Amino acid sequence: MWKRLHSFAGSLRDFGGCTRHNNGASSSCQNPGGGDLDRGQRASRVNKGGPTMPFQAVRLYIQDHHVVMDNGIVQVTLSKPAGIVTGIRYDGIDNLLEVLNRETNRGYWDLHWNPPGGNGIFDVISGTSFRVVVENDEQVELSFTRMWDSSLEGKYIPLNIDKRFILLRGSSGFYSYAIYEHLQEWPGFDIGETRITFKLRKDKFQYMAIADNRQRLMPLPDDRLPGRCQALAYPEAVILVNPKLPELTGEVDDKYQYSCENKDNQVHGWICFKPPVGFWQITPSDEFRTAGPLKQNLTSHVGPTTLAMFHSSHYAGKDLVLSISPGEPWKKVFGPVFIYLNSASNGEDPLFLWEDAKMQMMAEVQSWPYSFPASEDFQKSEQRGNVCGRLLVKDRNISDDYILASGAYVGLAPPGDVGSWQTECKDYQFWTRADENGYFSIKNIRTGDYNLYAWVPGFLGDYRWDAIVNIISGCDMDMGDLVYEPPRDGPTLWEIGIPDRSAAEFYIPGPDPKFMNNLYANHPDRFRQYGLWGRYADLYPDTDLVYTVGLSDYRKDWFFAQVVRRKDDDTQVGTTWQIKFKLDKVDRNSSYKLRVAIASATLAELQVRVNDAKAQRPLFTSGLIGRDNAIARHGIHGLYRLYNVNIPGARLVEGENTIFLTQPRCTSPFQGLMYDYIRLEGPPFSGSSNEASSSFK
Repeated sequence: MWKRLHSFAGSLRDFGGCTRHNNGASSSCQNPGGGDLDRGQRASRVNKGGPTMPFQAVRLYIQDHHVVMDNGIVQVTLSKPAGIVTGIRYDGIDNLLEVLNRETNRGYWDLHWNPPGGNGIFDVISGTSFRVVVENDEQVELSFTRMWDSSLEGKYIPLNIDKRFILLRGSSGFYSYAIYEHLQEWPGFDIGETRITFKLRKDKFQYMAIADNRQRLMPLPDDRLPGRCQALAYPEAVILVNPKLPELTGEVDDKYQYSCENKDNQVHGWICFKPPVGFWQITPSDEFRTAGPLKQNLTSHVGPTTLAMFHSSHYAGKDLVLSISPGEPWKKVFGPVFIYLNSASNGEDPLFLWEDAKMQMMAEVQSWPYSFPASEDFQKSEQRGNVCGRLLVKDRNISDDYILASGAYVGLAPPGDVGSWQTECKDYQFWTRADENGYFSIKNIRTGDYNLYAWVPGFLGDYRWDAIVNIISGCDMDMGDLVYEPPRDGPTLWEIGIPDRSAAEFYIPGPDPKFMNNLYANHPDRFRQYGLWGRYADLYPDTDLVYTVGLSDYRKDWFFAQVVRRKDDDTQVGTTWQIKFKLDKVDRNSSYKLRVAIASATLAELQVRVNDAKAQRPLFTSGLIGRDNAIARHGIHGLYRLYNVNIPGARLVEGENTIFLTQPRCTSPFQGLMYDYIRLEGPPFSGSSNEASSSFK
């Protein structure tokens, strides 16, 4: 049994000439002092017996160019009025952030934006005005704002940005959130990414943890410099050839190997072994993140760097760029997120800091929505509403009775088309998982108008309840039983894969031994290894994949991605996969339905031909689709797409048939498709009606 971890603060540094603020009072101070405290609550140390001291009140110290929040456990220094985190003092370490970096390159909010049609601009958001929002013994909240007017057009994104930082009494960490606002009369813009970035001391933090089975000793940033690494196919990926830790020699480092779906991205960070200290980024809610629970984002990576991602187009491309038009008012609150710090006594296992961070994450989740943020734009619990209900599935091919939607993803997102939640990035989303009986409950929903969306693992397509769901403060809405009828025309003749929006069930090869990340050796996330796209040509050097229904096993015989095939002269060619199947009887006067669910597409095209590989015109083509880039970035899915292809019975024959799936685009090794699930249905049931649209728009 491991013990609850502790944290303790060193003394404050001398702030000569500063002004101390608390409860509206101020006085000059030379050395405010400090000391070790037994923490309890968030910052507890193992109780050795004897009385414990009460938590120190929160103090604020304002200098000419900096402002310092201190609660006796952690001390946070920010530049004034820019609002850049320049120092975090904790557990006797003067600064957890990289002291070798400029102050503007330690802890900051940033965004990547462009004017419509213009070039991309990276912006570290620096405030131009500072004010104290809340100041008392229990809490300090600070505001750093940058206001926009027409004189700044082309230089700064047309947004008013208000960055907030909060320190509470007894808290072993601090909170940050921001309010972005675009006024109706301002010009438009696109945002590709916005986040908080923390760059930690490389001499302290070298062990990274993202999940129970995704943690390791990481390379140093110096290991990615010329002479110590070999560049691979894109700048983010390198082979370590002369790392400072010799045991890492020959491994691949690539920040995209540590991406994570929003639903699983609640806590990640770094551990320092001497002294044993943890730095953790905790996201207590996904409501302010874009694109729903399956959206993949970066987490932590070599730097050591820790990110709180709010919006990005990673694993989606231009379909997930946040575009605000001229004349469109917009406001959104991102966060709060919590930066949690913990420590262990000498002799205790530092890796228990990860276990403690997970416990703290659960405490933060249970406390959401927080009651302490001062901004009226952040709605508190009493201002929000709740929704509950039950989701059932009606699929006559499986049962004449309703099927319980066990484990369904059910969410409220802004009104839109079926499945539009996966590219929605302007407003808020609220998601949950249904229980084994299909019952769901979504709590603490911000007021506003929504659609209710859902998808059910094991079933194709998307559900949307057509009526608008209006959430008002204090409402408890019981939606009763909702029925999803997934796409279905006729009985299943055969199927490949599992309809779960992922290609993880298909064959994922081992990497080329030259491209190993040892974390993923014998790991369930085999797809995170570098260079797997090149393994297709190793397995199919001359001819493409052939899958025979009834003989082949998709877990062994269906490659996880339909990629291009590299030739000996290093050029690429498109690929055509074959599905062979037998039909004992064919109704030539009816239509058959081929349903192809795509888990990811990158500058690809799906062409379908039936029993004639050389037909000049395919029976179906998707056209050019997708900018997910999941093949290069080690994702096992991107955006979900569903195509429903009518196959005239006259195209089929009694006996052996072949469906040809061609992906012809081949200018890059990263172009291709990942399939989620493929199904051939026989002629429609008697009296069948057309299924509701469930395709990606």
